[in-house]
Amino acid sequence: MKNRVLYLGILIASFIIAPFCSAEAQSKMDFKKEHFIKGTDTLNYRILFPKDFSEDKKYPVVLFLHGAGERGNDNESQLTHGSSLFLENRENFPAIVIFPQAPKDDYWAKVEVNRDAIPFQFDFKNEQPATTSLKLVMDLMDEMVMKNFVNKDRIYVGGLSMGGMGTFELIYKKPVLFAAAFAICGGANPEIAKEYPQGFNIWLFHGKKDDVVLPKYSEAMARAINHYGGNAKLSLYPEDNHNSWDSAFAEPNLLPWLFSQKRTE
Repeated sequence: MKNRVLYLGILIASFIIAPFCSAEAQSKMDFKKEHFIKGTDTLNYRILFPKDFSEDKKYPVVLFLHGAGERGNDNESQLTHGSSLFLENRENFPAIVIFPQAPKDDYWAKVEVNRDAIPFQFDFKNEQPATTSLKLVMDLMDEMVMKNFVNKDRIYVGGLSMGGMGTFELIYKKPVLFAAAFAICGGANPEIAKEYPQGFNIWLFHGKKDDVVLPKYSEAMARAINHYGGNAKLSLYPEDNHNSWDSAFAEPNLLPWLFSQKRTE
């Protein structure tokens, strides 16, 4: 009798949960699988278009860089964090959203990482040539901004952890491309902020208890950006560890703030 009750309970639960799981999987399929090829290198990426997309209209573009844990070649893992934010707000903030994926053996930012101890130690070399993956992202964005349906004054970039580091470096290497940015639990060499555009708007997020990428990295970047004439705001979450992206994505003003920014140059 107990086994029958248990079986019925599992069966009922599966009927309740399955539609939600399939709906989530189906919605992520709205991010179309694409490949960008340059020479002998290939960048996997997923792209989300607004509902009722028309090439006769102009749309903002959001580039999102994933963390180290989502690297690979499945062209899927990069949607683990952040994709739901844009899917759930697809109607309120119609935009083209791009999620590229770095392979396991590469990194978005130019940085040497010592993983022998926690917290990790980072030696940022952002002023050196970009990694293969970030160079491909830059080439992809160069092609994207040439599209007639892209609003060139409303291109944004954001990322988490490794992607936050890539975000900082990408602004340094493409200082006139982006209207605004957000970086979650990332870091960079603060000296690159000298090359950020005057008044550049960026929102930084970090967990105070982060023992993987210490909050001091975001704090240093916020100070440097503001020192050199940028406009950085920093949100520190007292109880968050490395997964401060959960709190960042829950910020009700993140997307309204992001999409309100326009490039002035």
